[in-house]
Amino acid sequence: MSKKENKEELNEKLTIYDYEQKYTRRENARGAKLLLKLIAAAIGVFLFFCMFSITMKIFDINLYAGIGAAVVCVILYIFLFIVPLVKIVKTEYFVVNVNAKTALAAKKHNRQVRHNLADKIIDLTAKVEGVGWYDSAEVGKLAIAVKAGDEKGITASLSALYSGSVKKSARELIFKSAGKTGMYSAISQTNKVDAMLVAFLNLQLVKDLVFLYGFRPSDAKLVKIFGKVLQNSLIAYGLGGMKIGNSIVQTMGNAVKGIPLLGAAISTVVDSSVQGLTNGVLTAVIGFQTIKYLNLEYRLQEILDGVELEETEEEFEETCGLIEKELKAGKLSKAS
Repeated sequence: MSKKENKEELNEKLTIYDYEQKYTRRENARGAKLLLKLIAAAIGVFLFFCMFSITMKIFDINLYAGIGAAVVCVILYIFLFIVPLVKIVKTEYFVVNVNAKTALAAKKHNRQVRHNLADKIIDLTAKVEGVGWYDSAEVGKLAIAVKAGDEKGITASLSALYSGSVKKSARELIFKSAGKTGMYSAISQTNKVDAMLVAFLNLQLVKDLVFLYGFRPSDAKLVKIFGKVLQNSLIAYGLGGMKIGNSIVQTMGNAVKGIPLLGAAISTVVDSSVQGLTNGVLTAVIGFQTIKYLNLEYRLQEILDGVELEETEEEFEETCGLIEKELKAGKLSKAS
């Protein structure tokens, strides 16, 4: 039996309780949101420190040059940190960590997200000439499915896009970003500038991948991604040769054992002390981790969509209607 057939069989037989047991993890949603804000703030504070230090050095050399540097730093801070951060956080995401009580609402939410994704992809392909991110033939099928209100067709076309042209485009974005990070770091050879470049380019990569896919990872997954962005910036700042830096890199290597060659590459990079290559490889890790979470949560929402609920919304409304009828007729009170 093929993997596809196994998956279809799983979707047919899976109940919400099976799904809850297999895929739901104990998670503090409020805690994840708070931690996400704290890590984002930590990145912001670290960037401010780097920019302030650079600006003050320039002030010592020349007053007017220092003022110019301060203005440039403010612009960079807004457009390369705040704007990408807001865009990432404001993007929709699939709700997949559910239980029997929240599954129905999650399925409704996820269906709406799929429709929004389809509209975005169709609109982008039609309006932006030569974007090349999405397979045009598959987008055509997606447009037909949307027009016909074909839920299965929408899901099938989105799945084909994410496993095909989107996957290829994501890898291209990662390699380009990793190359830029490595090249700029090799040129600068200054710890504060390196740290700024790594943070900015890592966040830009995450933003680009989220825009490509049309949805973002959940808050809990974003916490891990932003945590890696902060770690990468600290390594770029000059911790690579210290014990804490090596520990961070080792942790990263463990986190990406499933990505061929990257885990080994990180160790090699640290040993060789090549800062540009280090930052480039760690940027690639951020990219691959982001698409790993995106693909995982897309797959889980597909599984959840095929899960059998104990009672559908229509059945629930019908039951409520019957109870209301009984109450009006006074039958329940007579029975008691």
